[in-house]
Amino acid sequence: MAGQGTERPWQVRATFLARNTNNLIRNVIENLKVQPNPEKKLIPLSLGDPTVFGNITPPEELLQAVRDSIDNNKSRTYGPTNGQLEARQAVADYSIHQGRVTADDVILTSGCAHALELAITVLAEDGQNILVPRPGYMIYMTLAEGLGIQIKYYDLLPEQKWKVDLGSLQKQIDDKTAAIVVINPSNPCGSVYSEEHLLEILDIASKNRVPIIADEIYEHFVFSGHKYTAMSALSKDVPILTCSGLTKRFLVPGWRMGWLIVHDRNNIFGKEIRQGLRNLCGRLLGPTTLIQHALPSILTSMPQHFFDGVMFFIESQAKLACEALQRAPGLRPIMPQGSMYMMIEIKVSMFSEFQNDLQFIERLYSEQSVLCIPGQCFYYPNFMRIVLTVPEEILREACQRIIAFCKDHATPKEKHMEMITNKLSVDKEWRVIY
Repeated sequence: MAGQGTERPWQVRATFLARNTNNLIRNVIENLKVQPNPEKKLIPLSLGDPTVFGNITPPEELLQAVRDSIDNNKSRTYGPTNGQLEARQAVADYSIHQGRVTADDVILTSGCAHALELAITVLAEDGQNILVPRPGYMIYMTLAEGLGIQIKYYDLLPEQKWKVDLGSLQKQIDDKTAAIVVINPSNPCGSVYSEEHLLEILDIASKNRVPIIADEIYEHFVFSGHKYTAMSALSKDVPILTCSGLTKRFLVPGWRMGWLIVHDRNNIFGKEIRQGLRNLCGRLLGPTTLIQHALPSILTSMPQHFFDGVMFFIESQAKLACEALQRAPGLRPIMPQGSMYMMIEIKVSMFSEFQNDLQFIERLYSEQSVLCIPGQCFYYPNFMRIVLTVPEEILREACQRIIAFCKDHATPKEKHMEMITNKLSVDKEWRVIY
């Protein structure tokens, strides 16, 4: 019998969920086999946190809203699992650009990642699949695969400013596809889709009767000459779960305040999906009430010049990095249209020492103490992603180190004249895109 004697060995195993939950970016970065050069100060261009260096900070109005919340007893009590009514109404009012939104359509979450988890788990289950862009942020894999939900990838087109390859998207859809994830503006690509292109994606979703999970955490995070359009504002019949939050635009990722908005004009989701979302909210009992109570003030008191200033700075950084890294042999930067990242192609064939992007990143880290994210973290080899929110002088220094590294390791030109000629030709095309 159990508890008698010691014949029975201990057998304690992690669950299938725990064994199959992986954060690809964190796993790669935390398991690098090299250390940075101790003679050079580390420059991390890896973490998508705009607050790390302290050079861009939220305005006083936002901070005061939370100070006021501290003094209110309601900010210390439990709240409804889907969020306080006043806070949900504030999000609904703020999200008018998404189409008609009521407080009943809004669920407050512990960051945008939690909103994405709710969206995935209410729509998909073991044996089904969701479609994710490649390259794309890999939190979807982290959230889904431990539940037995398969991730299938549709391709983006770098030569077309990372637009969706519509043929690839259509090809991936099958009778087990539960949802299509669309990231706009994009992490890691920095693309911002036109209304025309969003309508093309919606048309495929409509014809195949597949709902969309719209990851719009970078909503309004666009550069001059480009326009962000909420996917839900264009949909006539496709039901959409839009996920966003304070993290990026308001520069407070550590506050973990996000939201999910249900857009279902034709009642395709019905009561079951909405009730399922409410049920899932009961697992965490709602996000922090301290920030919830401050949310109405946060979403209405922020001056527009603050947002404009942040975007002007990041766009200037993108131009700086794109122009500088075009001088690095073997690299091809792609000018983004928004968000806070840039994808850079690594022509690995021009670096005979390296077999892939990870080896390139590791050596760059060990020699120049510059840390970038390898493309394989986005299932897109021979690219790397850099973050653009670091101070200007640090970004300039990082670019100079990357250029020096490429010059040190690129195969001698005389052995690759044809390759270099081809590169110059392609670079000319990319500069037109830029």
